Amino acid sequence: MEITGFLNISYNHSSLIILNMAKEVPAVADNTASFERIFELLKQEYPNAAPALHFKNELELLVATILSAQSTDRQVNQVTQTLFKKYCTVEDYANADINEFGKDIYSTGFYRQKAKHIIGSAQIMLTEFDGNVPDTMQGLLQLPGVGRKTANIVLSRAFGKIEGIAVDTHVKRLSRRLGFTQETDPEKIEQDLMSIAEREELETLSMTLILHGRNVCIARKPKCEICVVNKLCPSSRV
Repeated sequence: MEITGFLNISYNHSSLIILNMAKEVPAVADNTASFERIFELLKQEYPNAAPALHFKNELELLVATILSAQSTDRQVNQVTQTLFKKYCTVEDYANADINEFGKDIYSTGFYRQKAKHIIGSAQIMLTEFDGNVPDTMQGLLQLPGVGRKTANIVLSRAFGKIEGIAVDTHVKRLSRRLGFTQETDPEKIEQDLMSIAEREELETLSMTLILHGRNVCIARKPKCEICVVNKLCPSSRV
């Protein structure tokens, strides 16, 4: 069972200190031999797996993905419906008032830190990337608030470049429960998944694991009795 909580210790306009109290999913025996059968069943279960965030260009995708941290896609989509009309260019974000922008994104949570990251990213894009969203992993990782997860999402969905797999809390949890990895570090989990999946399937793998994690293999009480891969899962409770 995985229990995730966040304790807000202190914050101001530019920083937020968070204590992550997550309990890791117990590691299970290696089950990579069953990967192809499990993945095929999940693809059949979620044939239309697709990103839920709404965006029209790479800038909107970058902003939406940063906002999605510790939030839901539905909440982010509600916020960006108005936000993307108010801020249309990199210059708009770079010149935004941080307090006003924080109010604009307040309902996504951790708004002070997200405002700092988005405005800071826009300023770096203006000075270092000619006002464009970087289209390389190295470039994206120079932006504040952007790690490999966000970078992989932007590269694959905005630029059609598959350099890795986005490992969020669902992908991490399911990869360990299914026996695809025994690692806890997202980058090491990413490496393990890339070693067993075809590169062109990585985005689909991420989306199917995320959907299955949201709908069935939830953190506290996984619904093993209705899981389509329960006979292949070493963590199954049925």
